[in-house]
Amino acid sequence: MPSHRKPRTRTRPAVPALGVTTAALASVSLLAQSADAAPAAPRPSIEEVQKKVDDLYRQADLATQKYDAAKEATTTQRAKVDSLLDQVAAGTAKMNDTRRVIGSYAAAQYRDGGVTPTMRLLFSDDPQAFFDQDQLMGRLSDEQHRTLNTFEAERAANAKKRAEAGRSLASLTTSQQALRAGKEEVQGRLAAARTLLSTLTEQEKERLAALEKKKQDEARRRAAELAAQQAAAAKKKPAPPAGHAPTAPSGPSAPASSKAAKALAFARAQMGKPYVWGATGPASYDCSGLTQAAWRAAGVDLPRTTWDQVKAGTRVATADLQPGDLVFFYDDISHVGMYAGGGMMIHAPHSGAYVREESIYYMPIYGAVRPG
Repeated sequence: MPSHRKPRTRTRPAVPALGVTTAALASVSLLAQSADAAPAAPRPSIEEVQKKVDDLYRQADLATQKYDAAKEATTTQRAKVDSLLDQVAAGTAKMNDTRRVIGSYAAAQYRDGGVTPTMRLLFSDDPQAFFDQDQLMGRLSDEQHRTLNTFEAERAANAKKRAEAGRSLASLTTSQQALRAGKEEVQGRLAAARTLLSTLTEQEKERLAALEKKKQDEARRRAAELAAQQAAAAKKKPAPPAGHAPTAPSGPSAPASSKAAKALAFARAQMGKPYVWGATGPASYDCSGLTQAAWRAAGVDLPRTTWDQVKAGTRVATADLQPGDLVFFYDDISHVGMYAGGGMMIHAPHSGAYVREESIYYMPIYGAVRPG
């Protein structure tokens, strides 16, 4: 009987071409690699590197001022704690002397009639409560009465000093913590600057040096303009009356006073010494450490930080600067230099640099003051 079913045809599975399969696999592999690997960040330009390094040094300057403030607070607080502890020790010694006098009273009463209220007072945890007993007070002589009152006054004063010393110790701990934090911040900023500079090739370092020279040249040009303006303004000033010669040199290149002259001479003598953050001399300085030391040599005590030094004198316009004046920089007042005349200053720039003379226009000026 004939079958009505169609004969089954066997089909061979299609085999893709080898070339197409390889290409597809390669595409998948490349896509996977691109998905796993982040695109390389573009290398910063030399101008960007210069800006970043300058900013890191400025941040380090700011952190240095915080460190200087914390260091000064720590020193002051430690001296206060030491003084209070000395006072507590002296008070304790006085209490012991008075206690011995009271003890002699108690011993005498014991010899005369056994353990008396005064004897018990010596060992009482609360002498004041015992003093309030009229019966006891009536049995004491005037001298004994005064001695017991002295003892209680000394005890109260010593307790107050101990409490004050405890608070000062807590404040000292806070200052020490701020000091450590400031130190870590400065070190972090400087390390970031060094790391960034270490990534440059020799060719990039040369280009960076060229940019720095261009920045210095522009700053010196502006300094020369200021010097010319100051000289012109000095010529227009009326001469003193005949027979009334000025008592001191005047003009933009003359220090404002003999003290300013001494401070400037000291600053010049420090040129070539290294910048070290937190240093106040004599071997190294940070910016405010240099200006403080210079004016101290002239007999004027300046505060430690730029933030306090900017308040320690008469404000002066840039056009009226005279040698010895202090010039402050940046909106955060994180840097200071001493005006040397001719639009130039002497300052301790930053870590890795040395005390040197530089144009005041190398950094944005905040303002200036005249100490003394």
